[in-house]
This record gives sequence, C-alpha cells and structure tokens, in this order.
Amino acid sequence: MKITYDQIRASDAVKTYILAGNDALGTIGFTEHGLAHATKAAVTAADILTKLGYDERTVEHARIAGYLHDIGNMVNRNDHALLGGTISFSILNSMGADPADIAVICAAIGNHDETSGQPVNPVAAALALADKSDVRRTRVRPLKAADGSFISDIHDRVNYAAIANELVLDIENNSITLKLTIDTAICAVMDYFEIFLKRMLMSRRAAEYLGLVFHLDINGTLML
Repeated sequence: MKITYDQIRASDAVKTYILAGNDALGTIGFTEHGLAHATKAAVTAADILTKLGYDERTVEHARIAGYLHDIGNMVNRNDHALLGGTISFSILNSMGADPADIAVICAAIGNHDETSGQPVNPVAAALALADKSDVRRTRVRPLKAADGSFISDIHDRVNYAAIANELVLDIENNSITLKLTIDTAICAVMDYFEIFLKRMLMSRRAAEYLGLVFHLDINGTLML
C-alpha cells in the first residue's frame, strides 16, 4: 500500500507525537521542533528532489520523511534520529505501507542528524539539506526581547539573528546555496560557525551525494 504525505499529516497519533517531542525540547530550552519545522522540512526536501528531476514517489518519500524526521524527540533528544526511524517504522508499518517505502523513509530519518547521519539515499540527502537550512528567529522560544538582549544561549542567538534565509538550487551550475541574512548586532558570523559547522559539513556531503556543490552565503559574502 502506498502511504501518502496527506495521510501522515492527517494522523492524530503522528501529530500528538511530534507535539510531545516539541514540548519536551521546549522544557530543556531547545528551539521549535514542532509542526512548523516538520512542514518546512517536508516541503523543502520535496522541492529539492522535484527540481532535480526525481520521480514523484521519491519526492513523496521526502515529504513523509521530512514531516516525521524529529518525531524521536518524544522519547529523548539524544539519538532522536535513530529513535525517530524506529517510531516511524512502527507507524508506517501499522498503516500498511509498502516495505520498500518504509525502508527508504526510515533510513532517511535515521540519518538526518549531523552527529551520526550519512546521505544513504536521495531522500536522506534532501532531508539533511532541508533540516539544516531551517535557521530562523521564529524558532526561538520563549519570545525574546525585540533586540535579542534577553538571549543568553548561543543557539538561540544564532537563530534569533537570522532575519532571512533561502535555500537556492542552481541546476545549471550544479550548486545549492544557503543564503542567510544575520543581524550581527545580535550574533557574530563566527558564532554561526561555532554552532553550525558540523551541520554545514553534513549539508556539503548531502549536496555532493545529489551531484551538487554546497555553498553558504552570509550577508552577501560567500563563506563556503
């Protein structure tokens, strides 16, 4: 049976688990990992593969993996990618998904974290790029002062300083560029690299898997 992205989004259980994980991370001071981030990852991962000419089934796998990728936070932030793959297997299997589809989706989810993940298939590569590019101030919680003066955690400062972001795929030049606009009064560019270097290295590996060169543009300056 071919499970669809719309079916996954309509599942009350899936929604409950994602929201529970987001609440747990909020308790320990992490940025938003709820339905907004899940949807952003799903849409971006699918868009990457669509533009690269992948078939619709693979694109649908990317949507599903993107939406489910952080569901493991319900259990624990540590090893949440592996937990997420296991939980997603149970959900997809109970819905009657095709085993071949489950294998691709769960592999992508289990490999999306930069500490242990690898681009083992096109869906995993697209998911990594989508997930790591979602840097924005609306993910910071609780609401901070307008100038960011209440932000003491460097992760929060980096996200809060991100005024705008865009992931640009250039098919002609075989490149994909994460363009960030950062308010340097809140966060220095070096702070971004201190926190996100491993994520950018993973993005580079993911891009290479898809036959692309990864670039990072911060405030109009090409950093990678």
